[in-house]
Amino acid sequence: MKILEFKLTTILLTFFLTFSLYSCGPFKYERADVKDSPINDADKRKRNIEQGRGFSIPVGKKSGGGSFSFANANELWIATLDILEFTPLSNVDYGGGIIITDWYSDQNSQNESIKISVQFLSDEIRADGINIKVYQKNCKTNNNCSVELIETDLNQEIKLAILKRAAQLKITNNKKRRAEKGEVKIPKNKSDRKK
Repeated sequence: MKILEFKLTTILLTFFLTFSLYSCGPFKYERADVKDSPINDADKRKRNIEQGRGFSIPVGKKSGGGSFSFANANELWIATLDILEFTPLSNVDYGGGIIITDWYSDQNSQNESIKISVQFLSDEIRADGINIKVYQKNCKTNNNCSVELIETDLNQEIKLAILKRAAQLKITNNKKRRAEKGEVKIPKNKSDRKK
C-alpha cells in the first residue's frame, strides 16, 4: 500500500513540475526560420548575447539591484504609444496587451469622431503581431449617435507606422546594447573549429 502511495505521489509530483515548467516559458515552442539561425554554436551564442538573451553576473561597481523595465523594453509597445500620441488614451494595459484611445475628432468635424484599438498578439515586430481596429461615431444630435467598426486605409497606415517605428527602435536599442557591452567574443568549441 505504501509503495502504491509513493508511486502515485511521485507521478503526480512529476506531472505538476513538468506542467509548471512548461507554463513558465523555457520549454515553450518558438517558431524559427532556418535562414535566420547561424550554423555553428559560437555564432549562435554571440547572436543570443547581442539580442539580450544571455545573462551577465554583476561584479564590482555595476552590481546591485536589478532593473525592471517591462514596457520600456518592448519596442512594439513604445512605438504604438509614440504613434498614438495625437489622441488621449482611455485604456492602456500592458499585461492585457491592449491600448484603446479616447474618442478623437479634429477641428473640422465635430459630429464625427474615431476611436482606435490596438491589440498586441505577439511581442515580435511582425505585421500579424498587432491588430488595429478603428471605430467611427457619427452623432446627429448629442443623444443620437451611432458607432460602427470601419475598415479603411487608416488601419493599415497606423499598423505600418507602428511597425516602422518599432523596427527603428529595435535597431537603436541593439546598437546601444552593443556599445555598452562591447564586442562579444565567444571562444569556439572543438566542434566549431572543425567547420
